[in-house]
Order: sequence, then structure tokens, then C-alpha cells
Amino acid sequence: MQVLQKNDKKLIRSWSMYDWANSAYNLVITSTIFPAYYTAITHTQEHGDHVLFFGIKVINTALSNFALAIAYLLMAISLPFISSYADIQGKKKPLMIFFTYLGALSCMGLFFFRLETLEVSVILFGIAAMGYIGGVLFNNSYLPEIASVDQQDRVSAKGFAYGYVGCVTLQLICLVFILKPEWFGISDPSFGPRLSFLLVGVWWAAFATIPFKALPNNKKQDVRASRNLFKTVVLEFRIVQRKIKNISAIRRFLPAYFFYSAGVQTVMIVAAAFGAKELNLDSSKLIVTILLIQLLAIAGALIMSWLSKLFGNITTLLFVVCVWIGICIAAFYIQTEVHFYVIACLVGLVMGGIQSLSRSTYSKFLPANIKDTASFFSFYDVTEKLAIVLGLVSFGVIEQITGNIRLSAVSLSIFFILGFILLLKVLKFNKVA
Repeated sequence: MQVLQKNDKKLIRSWSMYDWANSAYNLVITSTIFPAYYTAITHTQEHGDHVLFFGIKVINTALSNFALAIAYLLMAISLPFISSYADIQGKKKPLMIFFTYLGALSCMGLFFFRLETLEVSVILFGIAAMGYIGGVLFNNSYLPEIASVDQQDRVSAKGFAYGYVGCVTLQLICLVFILKPEWFGISDPSFGPRLSFLLVGVWWAAFATIPFKALPNNKKQDVRASRNLFKTVVLEFRIVQRKIKNISAIRRFLPAYFFYSAGVQTVMIVAAAFGAKELNLDSSKLIVTILLIQLLAIAGALIMSWLSKLFGNITTLLFVVCVWIGICIAAFYIQTEVHFYVIACLVGLVMGGIQSLSRSTYSKFLPANIKDTASFFSFYDVTEKLAIVLGLVSFGVIEQITGNIRLSAVSLSIFFILGFILLLKVLKFNKVA
């Protein structure tokens, strides 16, 4: 196994390219083109915003939220065991490759998404999310291996910055086909969005080869692997779980991360649908708005890294969470496009920062020179995925019951308030970050 030299600039650039590769999924599929296309084709004169999914009548946006929630829940249940298997068997990079291509191929399959293929397309949408989640877990687990503790905030921010630049680049390419189809002789209005889904898969798979070539695989743990594999995986999971319970900083940080992450991730997923439903913004305006958010997120990630040096990670996170609370409350009162754009700019500034800083904060809390990085980071990723399940389900249920997406939006402030309270406990008992 290749020995990693920490803070190697070339290796860090290669690692950051995975964020460049997979962030195209997060922007195009999760946040912009897919939600806008999905909302448009699933709204009909006959059924309005309701669709029939295997004969069950459900609100269109609630269906997509439930599909993502199921995907996240399945991954949350399986990730600790998948990561333990990867650590024991020396399969970290092969599994990272597997999940990457699973997600990329599912995005390519969405090229065939029309109303008549709703069921299979929603399933592919969920599988793509599972591929994204799995790939991110193993990519995150390399952070403490490639960067020293004092450099992890900067390296994490760099990865997110690469991700935002990469996804914006592909988004601009996709926008050309969507907004100017006549340049290419395209007459089918659905072709541009569907081509975008195909391009996401190709982009994701192609650029991921850069970190795949640079990052080494982990070493197989021969002593533990001599036992029954299933029992060994369960034992590895329990060992890491016990270690985490004994690390007070992680034990306090993960509950706080759970709640504020539920709010952050849900806002990112439902923002486009909110603008389309409440303000009747067309697809082009929504896509350009989310594009602006990504650009501001680049600056946000770098600004938060700088602020963390001055005030510490937890204090900076407390400030950012307060901004998110204000965003959720303001969303309830949005009346005009200008209001939406102002809030979108705020979301952009704090979105990249809170994600980047959360990742590096958790990494700082890990024991020095750990070997089971995938297993340790699986708890971080599981926390986030369970948070997304809670956020999406609560958002969808409130909308399904009340028919008011504004109530769903303002209810997310509760998650941020709980996250803020729990972060205060982290600040009180921890002086490392």
C-alpha cells in the first residue's frame, strides 16, 4: 500500500477533483434542472400537482422527497457495515469506484425520463442518490489521511470550492442546450434537460478517474479478516462505535450536526420546487438562481475557513446556524422574486461554509493516525443521511397535510434551533475546534 504524505499539493488537488466530479450530480439532479423538469412534467391539467406512482396518488414534490428519504435511509442503515467491510478487506477505493459508477449510470438512465416512465425514473433518481452518498463517504474518509489537523479546514474548503466550480461549469454547458435549443436544431423541449442528466453521469464518471488514479487503496487487515467475514464486519462496527462513544467531542458534535444538517440539506433539495410553486418562477430563472448560489458558495466556503482561524470552528458554526434560522423564517414571508433572490444569495454564502467546516471539524475530532477512517466517517455520513431523511419526510408530510409549502419551509427553523443549542454544549466542553 502506498504511504500517503500529508499536505502534498498534487495529491490534495487530485482528491479535490472528486468534489469537482460528483458535485455536478448535487447541482443538476438534486437542486436545479431535475427538480424544475420533474415539477413541470408531473403537473397536468387532469391531476394538477398529483401523480400516480404505482397506482398511489401523491403530491409530486412529496413523492420526490419520499424517494430521496428512502434512498438516504437505506444508505444510513448499510453504510456502517459497508465501511467496516472496506476497512477490513482493503476495499475502500474499489467501493468508492462502485458507488461512483452506480450513481453515474443511474443519472445517464434519467435521459429517458418522461411522464410515462415516472416509476422507473423515480427509482433511478433514488439509486443515483445512493451512489452519490456512497462515493462521498469514502472520499471524505481520505481527508485525515491527506491533510494534517492544522490544514484540514483549508483542504476541506478547497474540496468544496473545486466542487462548486466544477458543477457550475457543467451547469453552464447544460444551460446552453436548455435555453438555446434552436442553436442545435432541437425542437423537443424535454431534450435539453434530459441531455443534462446524461451529461452529469458522463462528467461524474470521467473526472472521478483523476482521484481514482491518485488515491491509494487501504491495506487489508489480515488479523481480523481471518474470522467469519460477517462477524468481523459487525465486530469492526462495534469497535468503532465504542471508540466514538469514548470521544466526548464527537459524542457532543454529531447530535448538533444531525439537527442543523437536517435543515441545510432539505433547503438545498427543495429550494427550486419552492420557487416554482410559490412564486411561479420558470425553469430558466430557477436554474440561474441556483447557479448564483453555487458561485456564492465558493466564496462562503473560503470565508468560513478564514473565520474559523480567527474565532474557532464551533463559534463560526454557531454564527452560520443563526443565519440559517433567519433564512427559514424569511422564507415564510417571501412575496416577490427580489425577496427570493436575496434569500438565495444568503443561502449561497452559508451553504458552502457550513458543509466544509462541518467536515473538517469532525475530522479534527478523530484520533491521530487512525486506520479505520472509512468506518469513522461512516458515522458522520450516516448522521447526515438520517438528518436528510428527517428533514425531507417532515417537509413532505407537512406539505401533504396542509397543502402549504411555506409552513414546511418555516418548520425547518426548529432543526437549526436545536442544532444551535447542542453546538453551545460542544463549545462549552471542547477547546480543540
